[in-house]
Amino acid sequence: MSIPQEGGGPIERYEQLAEYLASGEKPRDDWRIGTEHEKFGYCANKQLPLPYEGPCSIQAMLEGLRDGFGWAPVLEQGNIIGLERDGANVSLEPGGQLELSGGPLETIHQTCDEVNEHLREVQEVADKIGARFIGLGAAPIWSQDQMPMMPKGRYRLMTDYMDDVGTLGKQMMYRTCTVQVNLDFSSEADMVKKMRVALALQPVATALFANSPFLDGKPNGMKSWRSHIWQNLDDARTGMLPFMFEESAGYDAYVEYVLDVPMYFVYRNGKYINALGQSFRDFLKGELPALPGEKPTLSDWADHLTTVFPEARTKKYIEMRGADGGPWRRLCALPAFWVGLLYDQSALDAAWDLVKDWDHETREGLRKVAAVDALQGEFGGVNLHDLARETVAIAKSGLAARARPGAGGMISDETHFLNALEESVETGRVPADELLEKYHGEWNGDLSRIYEEYSY
Repeated sequence: MSIPQEGGGPIERYEQLAEYLASGEKPRDDWRIGTEHEKFGYCANKQLPLPYEGPCSIQAMLEGLRDGFGWAPVLEQGNIIGLERDGANVSLEPGGQLELSGGPLETIHQTCDEVNEHLREVQEVADKIGARFIGLGAAPIWSQDQMPMMPKGRYRLMTDYMDDVGTLGKQMMYRTCTVQVNLDFSSEADMVKKMRVALALQPVATALFANSPFLDGKPNGMKSWRSHIWQNLDDARTGMLPFMFEESAGYDAYVEYVLDVPMYFVYRNGKYINALGQSFRDFLKGELPALPGEKPTLSDWADHLTTVFPEARTKKYIEMRGADGGPWRRLCALPAFWVGLLYDQSALDAAWDLVKDWDHETREGLRKVAAVDALQGEFGGVNLHDLARETVAIAKSGLAARARPGAGGMISDETHFLNALEESVETGRVPADELLEKYHGEWNGDLSRIYEEYSY
């Protein structure tokens, strides 16, 4: 979850809102890759989620990473709630899910090295305190009541609000994990095209990375319960953004969308001020009930942009938000998939050709069947397995065209990072299929075995 912003200067003109998004524009040579991933931690002796405090805890994990690996602490009200190092951040989701937000890197070789280094550091500290970690899209056994709440003011506000606006919001906050990638754009037109492709093909990522078939100790009827949660959370701030496919799509249209989303908070002097359900439009006029007479800063706008949760999100870069968290070996495949599709112009054009004739009903329908059936899903004559085959092939062509070498030149490009996805396309099986097969087969319904076989 995003670290709150402060400062940034006052917003004196409406145009500054769109200008903030436009300030993210970069020439192609400066495009970077930022990978984020979350994982569940638990105490190995009890197989229960890490509490915030104690010898086997989130606090102990963060302090161990700080003391052992040169991370600088991020504090809130005296509590360590994150870490910073060399442009990367370690942060906490509401239920203690540990997140790496990687630095902006040039190649997938580099971002994968960063992921691997982070996981090795986490493993070393976890071994010392008796913890383990597991990469899944949703907590398979733990109940909502068993999940701790991290000491962050933002999460207290959001928890109270979720029941008012949807049915599954607290499950999202406390019992899900994702892997995401953040990518750049060169212009408003480039942002629009990338957002359109990202939104339309997000169901393919959901299907390929589906990894949350269990909840409360049993199968939940979905292959990506996490994706199902996002469809039943808060309609005002989630979804497939149909306005991005209209002729008027651009920075101004995105600003109007975000302004229509009710606020969560304002961050002042290290504290979160409750602004639940209030309007940023009123804030711009100095009429926010939470801060009467005060107008927002650009940092307030940056914070508000982090409280919308569509399947692809624009800030000063574009976030791909549709994939479940997963095992160590698959984390590098997600940035490879999207970099291959979006960072080579021929690949981007080919991807757009796949989806440009779809209507909103088709895009939304594919989102829903991806959550239920993964690659076996079909809607409106579009078969997700066939679509994934075409999409992964385009991504591979894009990575080959980028031709970014790794391992000191011994590896000619980044295409091998797609191997796991090519295997899924070949077999039609995704991580959720493997988990369900084990549950109904060799595990004989004993879901606790997931910890032994899939943790690190």
